Amino acid sequence: MTLTSTNPHGGEIIARYTAHSSIEIDRRLSNAEAAQKLWRRTAVSERAAHVRRIAAALRQHADELATTATLEMGKPITAARAEVEKCARCCEWYADQAHHIAAQSGPTEGDEIRLEPLGVLLAIMPWNFPYWQVVRVVTPALLLGNTVVLKHAENVSGCALALEQAVTAAGGSSGLFEVLLITRDLASALIADARIAAVTITGSERAGIAVATAAGAVLKPVVLELGGSDPFLVWHDVDIPVVAKAAALARCVNGGQSCIAAKRFLVHDAIHDRFLAAFIAAMQTLKVSDPRATDTDIGPLVSVAARDTLHTQVTETLAAGATLQLGGVNPGSVTAWYPPTIVTDIPDGSTMAVEELFGPVAGVWRVSDLDDAIMRANSTRFGLGASVWTNDREVAHRCAAEFDTGSVMINQPVVSDPALPFGGVKASGHGRELGVAGLAAFANIKTVRGLLR
Repeated sequence: MTLTSTNPHGGEIIARYTAHSSIEIDRRLSNAEAAQKLWRRTAVSERAAHVRRIAAALRQHADELATTATLEMGKPITAARAEVEKCARCCEWYADQAHHIAAQSGPTEGDEIRLEPLGVLLAIMPWNFPYWQVVRVVTPALLLGNTVVLKHAENVSGCALALEQAVTAAGGSSGLFEVLLITRDLASALIADARIAAVTITGSERAGIAVATAAGAVLKPVVLELGGSDPFLVWHDVDIPVVAKAAALARCVNGGQSCIAAKRFLVHDAIHDRFLAAFIAAMQTLKVSDPRATDTDIGPLVSVAARDTLHTQVTETLAAGATLQLGGVNPGSVTAWYPPTIVTDIPDGSTMAVEELFGPVAGVWRVSDLDDAIMRANSTRFGLGASVWTNDREVAHRCAAEFDTGSVMINQPVVSDPALPFGGVKASGHGRELGVAGLAAFANIKTVRGLLR
């Protein structure tokens, strides 16, 4: 069995990787289990120092890591370098949080509340942010005293191995971070393996359901970070050109292949037409080009199949009565390009109204008042993030309180930050990564009473 990596820019095969045999999988799991038994006894200060060394190793190997991501999934090289740097900063932030693992005193003398590791964590990760998605799981897990085995998306196997090499360069014992080169059909067996204590997945709604079902069958904790259809509310009091530019960037971050990219643009009636014109102009300024060029804004989608799926979603919505304002043309080549696209007059229940679109395609809706905006924002089964653009305090506070999402950003796009909890509700999953919550996600929160002093 081989795992194939294909360049979405040129369409050529970059590499073929031999999948790990059952013997090698068993060896790596046992290695992670043995390492964890020693690692949990290691002083927290040494774990923090190790995490800090990972940050240094990531920066040292940044060019190699970024180039691999650009080749394997089409991420523009500037964005790929920024992703590696964000990973390094995440390591440094967590290294500074070691004090949160110290036992906390309880209500009476002899009481303690401890954060203790669970064991070996299985991370099932996607291709769209091939380093960030992994590091934001691995870093708090290692700091807490867990070890991690990674089942990465098959098309970014090179990224997985490059990350493994960078982490290995940071030193530490073998087994703290193990990469498994396997196909997705083996995930359920891995989850059931007694050496796996918990599971985290970032991926599609369908994948999340499968993983949650498998984990539930063996009573293992799971964190699900799934899809999103984030609203981007534009109120009537904004600076239209400024917000239109921010909207274009928010939709097309990572080529639009991000669960927290803005996808549904809800625009107040009073400025709808002017905003739409500015939004079209802003989308047209984004440079769609070779991802190896430093001035490229949007590279190809991850694959031709992904491009064709996206185009089908657009054409289905247009067939239902929507209006195409920009783009919407499938180049039909062996490379995975798709143009920035804007669609309006989207009927309720149509494809773009109910599905997540992974690519540079924006849907625009009119809203008449705040009640209408909140209703429209919540009219999806997803609930990951939301962005609100207004100078009105009441609008901002009501949206923050009433949007059914894991995060609400005011006058800024939705982003993940090492210091802030990240995750969603509804079909966007449950549990939290990042922040101090990311430490507790895979911890045994142990109560000790009557401890001898």
